[in-house]
Order: sequence, then structure tokens, then C-alpha cells
Amino acid sequence: MTTKIIHFMLNGRLQQAEFRDDCSTAEVKDLFRAAAEAEPHHILKMYNINGSVVNISPRLDTNSVDSYYRLEVVASDLKSVGMPTELDSMEHRLQRLENKVSEEAVKSPDAIADLKSQVESFKRKLESVEHLSWMGLFKEDSDHQLSTLSPKPKTSGLSLQEDRQQVRRKFLNMSSLQVTEEVREHLKTPIFDNWQWEEAEMLVLLQVMFTDLDFLTAFHIELDVLQNFLFEVFCHYNNIPFHNFRHCFCVTQMMYGLIWLTELRSKLSRIDLLIMLTSALCHDLDHPGYNNVYQINAQTDLALRYNDISPLENHHCAVAFGIMSKPECNILKNLTCEQYKHIRGGMIKCILATDMARHNEILNKFKTMQPVFDFTNKDHKEVLMKIMVKVSDISNEARPMAVAEPWLDCLLQEFFNQSDTEKLKGLPVTPFMDRDKVSKPSSQTNFIRFVLLPLFTELTKLFPCLEEHILEPVRRALDYYSDLERAGKEETKE
Repeated sequence: MTTKIIHFMLNGRLQQAEFRDDCSTAEVKDLFRAAAEAEPHHILKMYNINGSVVNISPRLDTNSVDSYYRLEVVASDLKSVGMPTELDSMEHRLQRLENKVSEEAVKSPDAIADLKSQVESFKRKLESVEHLSWMGLFKEDSDHQLSTLSPKPKTSGLSLQEDRQQVRRKFLNMSSLQVTEEVREHLKTPIFDNWQWEEAEMLVLLQVMFTDLDFLTAFHIELDVLQNFLFEVFCHYNNIPFHNFRHCFCVTQMMYGLIWLTELRSKLSRIDLLIMLTSALCHDLDHPGYNNVYQINAQTDLALRYNDISPLENHHCAVAFGIMSKPECNILKNLTCEQYKHIRGGMIKCILATDMARHNEILNKFKTMQPVFDFTNKDHKEVLMKIMVKVSDISNEARPMAVAEPWLDCLLQEFFNQSDTEKLKGLPVTPFMDRDKVSKPSSQTNFIRFVLLPLFTELTKLFPCLEEHILEPVRRALDYYSDLERAGKEETKE
């Protein structure tokens, strides 16, 4: 039997492990677990030099000091953080597939292609479960508290700049490809699954949205300028648990779907549609992962700059127009002054409307207008546009549970990061973000009952077609989390 030597980086130190290739997978994992001083309840994650997940098994490729693997230790407290249980089964399936590939290689080379394809697919999916790191599951050490104060870096062997440029190259290479009619139609629906798409692919799909709504022709937007704008928007979203580029894509995709479902193209002007879609795209630019309450209590630069008035939303707007101040990114550069002023004013109003502190004010205004709503009335249209952006922003529970639930995990981690920081700094702790007081079901039942349903119900009165597409799914989500909450309380009693 031959011996393998594996070089790996752990906590900034280069180490090596040695084992025979007839070892079992469990023995190899135990070897790395011992090297990392990990406990039985921890999960090990290993990445190659390119940042891709590799399976920890006897089939690890021998490497050199220059092509070391990177080992991370992740705590697995599944009950407290609600980790998706599919992850372990996916890893087991990956391991079985790799075993099968090895067995079949000598029998039938033709059968290998499909198996290898399945293996790579699973590896990609494991890579995409990025909320492993976002959920704060890194092994605790002396720097743990400090590490929760700032956004976690992307799990990649590349620098941030290199990673972005790689996304840009992929985006531009794919942007000229024809997106299938099936994908285009699916993109118009609330059941679209954002987790299936890479960042570069999402940029292509955003380009499709702008193109299919005929914005390029109507507003004389040059394709390369649109692409530069979309890429800069991508670069200005931070790698934080929830308010990241994928969230931006989801909100924009829901807005796009609502425009088609409600036939708004025949009810609002194209310039108003552009305002709504671009507002959705830019509504959380450079979000730091800590909400307005934190900004104000901590007296951050943003709170001081905007006098405690919607500091985040004002910042998102400023970043959006900062991007468009660059000629190569300015999708509005060929418009008249009047058109530009109209779009800028509309975007500012729509993005500021996403401040949840203004939720009741905007919803109540819409309620009074809804029975006599007039699409030719400027004030009515303005409130509707705000409502549409708000609905898109908080629409995750209108999506299928398999799409929506991982978003809740991400949101709770961002909340918990904030409350942990509030405790550390001696600031008032936001109650619904306190990991010691909030459960996953309880956080959703109240939010759905008191925020989502009243908002979605009012919009459905104006657009009855949304009953099926967003109202019913949200009602089902309420039933689901209510059942979980009841079960949790009964378990506690026992």
C-alpha cells in the first residue's frame, strides 16, 4: 500500500498529514479532526487552491506545499441555528458517487462521464451552501468575538479583487449567449429558485430583465454601459449573511415577476417600470449587515451623516448614484434632464420606502387609496411604486419553502451577529435579534402575521391574480411556522 502526504493550511499555518491509501474515510476524517483539535460535533470543510470544496476521503489527491488544501473547522449545532439537514446527506451521496466512479472506471469508461457530472454537480452545490460560514459556525477561538463584528470573507482561494474579475469575465463571456425561453419564462415567476445560479449567471439574468422590458431601446442604454453598471452594483454588495448580492437579485427578480404578473407594462409608463426595477436592484447597496437602530445607537458615521434619518436607505441611494456618476456605468446618460430628475426622484422615494420604520405609514396611505385607486393619479402611482418595491424586498416567504427557508437562516445569522455586537458594545439589544430569546418559528410567525399578510392582502385587492402567486404561499408559510412553534412549545412542556 502506498502512503499519501497531504499539505494543508489550518489557521494560517502550513501542515501536512500522512496516511495509507487503504485507510477508511472515517479514519482520514479523524486524522484531520485530530490535526485541527476539533470536537466530534464539528464539521470539517476542505478547499483546494482554487477555493473549491473537496471531499475529505482517502481519494484526496496528493499535493505539494505550493498547492496546499485549506482546512476549516465548522461547529455543527444544528438545533440552535437550524442548519439544513440535507447537507450531511449531500456529502454522503457525494462520497458514494466518488466511490462508484472509482469502481466503474475499470469496467466501463463510457459510464464514467455521467457519474463524474453528478459528482461535480454535488460539489458545486456543496460550495453554494455559503451560509455555512455566514451562520457563524466557525470554530470558536480567542478572536471569535472580533470576527463576528465584520462581514465574513468569501470562501475562496482568490483575493476579493481577483474573485470579482473572474465573475466579470464569466459574465461578459456568457452575456452574448442566448438564454433559453424556458428560463426567461421561469424568471417571470415567484417560484424562481435563486440558489441554482452563480453570481455571473445572475448578472446575465439581470441583463435579460432590462432587455426584455425594452429598457435599452427606450432609454438609449448602451449594452456595455448596462453591463458595467450591473457589475459595479454586484461589487458594491458586501459578503454578509443576508443583505448581499443574491438578496439584491432575488428582490429584483420578484419585482420583475410582479411587473409581468400584474401586467403593469400596460398600466404604468416604461420610465416608472425602470424606476422600480432599478430601485429593487440598488435598494441595499453597501449594506453593512447592521440595521438603522444599530447605526443610530452606535452613532456610526452613517447615522451622523444622515442625522439618524433612514441612514442605511439614504446611503444605498447615494451609492447607486455614485455608481452612475461614472460615465462608463451611467445607464441614464442619454436621457433628458427632466427624465433624469424623474428617475432620480422616483428611485430615492422607492429606496427610502424600504426603511421598515416607515412601513405602517406607507401601508396606511395605500389602504386609503386602494378602494379608489387611479392609475392616472400621480400620487396613487407613487405610493403603488413604493408598495411594489417593499413587497419585493420582503417577499421570500412567497417563494417555495425550499427557496425561502435558507434565506431565513441567513437573516437570523445577520440578526444574531448584530445582537452579539450590541451586547459586546453595551448597546440596547434589539429584541427580535437576540439569539437567546428568538426561535426560528417565532421570528417568522409574528413577521408574517403582522407585516407580510396585511401588506400582501392590500396589494392583492388591487391585483387579484396575486392571490395564487404570493398571498396563498405566505399563508402556507404561516401555517408551517405556526405548527413548528406549537410543536416546540409542547416539547418544552414535556
